[in-house]
Amino acid sequence: MTGYRSFVAIGDSFTEGLNDERPDGTYRGWADRLAEILAGGSADFAYANLAVRGKMLTEIMTEQLPVALETKPDLVTVCAGGNDIIVPGADVDAKAAEFEAGIAALRAAGIEVLIFTGPDTKSMSVISMLRGKVAIYNAHVRAIADRHNTKIVDLWSMETLHDIRAWSGDRLHFTAEAHRRIALRTAEALGVPTAEDWREPWPETDGQQTWLTLRRSDLEWTRVHLLPWIARQLRGESLGDGITAKRPSLTPLREQTSTAPRCQHGSTLTEPADN
Repeated sequence: MTGYRSFVAIGDSFTEGLNDERPDGTYRGWADRLAEILAGGSADFAYANLAVRGKMLTEIMTEQLPVALETKPDLVTVCAGGNDIIVPGADVDAKAAEFEAGIAALRAAGIEVLIFTGPDTKSMSVISMLRGKVAIYNAHVRAIADRHNTKIVDLWSMETLHDIRAWSGDRLHFTAEAHRRIALRTAEALGVPTAEDWREPWPETDGQQTWLTLRRSDLEWTRVHLLPWIARQLRGESLGDGITAKRPSLTPLREQTSTAPRCQHGSTLTEPADN
C-alpha cells in the first residue's frame, strides 16, 4: 500500500497526457502512470483526471478546482498557468497570485497538494524565448509551495528533460518516455518507492546531429505549429474546445473505460501550442 486511496489531477494538456498516446488513440500521460503507481494493486484506489488541453488558469480554477474540493481526495496535483504565461503581454505575477488562491483553497480543505514548476526551455530552438517568463513563474510556484506546505516537482531541474528526446515535435508537449520519467519523479516527491529510476541516462546517440536536425526544422515547425496557434489565439479558439475530461469523476482506477477523447490525427498531435 502507498498510503493514498484517492487522487484527483487538474490542469491542462500536460496533465491530460499529450503526447503519450495509447494504441487506441487516447492519452495516458504522467498522471495516469502515477495513478497506477499509487494504486499499488489496490482494487478500490480511486482516480479522476479533470485536465483538458488548452485550458487557461482561470478555467482550471473555476471548472476543475471546485470538483476537487467537493470530492476531497487524499491527493490533488495541480499544474496550471502555462497557457497563460506564453501569451504575449501576460502578467505573470497576477497569474501566480490566482494560482496561489487555488492552492490555498485546497490546503484549507485539508487536502494534500502537489504542484509543478515549468520545464527549462533553454535547449529548445525558438521556444527558448519563453524561458525568462517561465523562470519568473517558477519562482512564484516555489514560494507558493513553501508558504502552503505543498509538495513540488521541479521539472526545471530534471536534467533528463533537457534531452530533445523528451519533447514531441511540437516542442511544447512531452513524449511517452518523458511522461514515464515525470511519473516516477512525482512518486518520489510523494515518498512512494518505485522499481525504476527517472534519472537513468538516455541511450547514447549522436547528439550533435540530433540538434542540427532540430535547427533545420525551425521553418517547418513555424508553419505547422506556431502559425496555427497564432491563428487560434486571434480567433479566441483552443485545442480544448469540445473536449471533455477523460476521467471526470473519482472512480476506481480499474474501471477506466475507453471513453477518453481520442486524438485527432493530423491535428491534435501536430498543433500543440496550447499546453
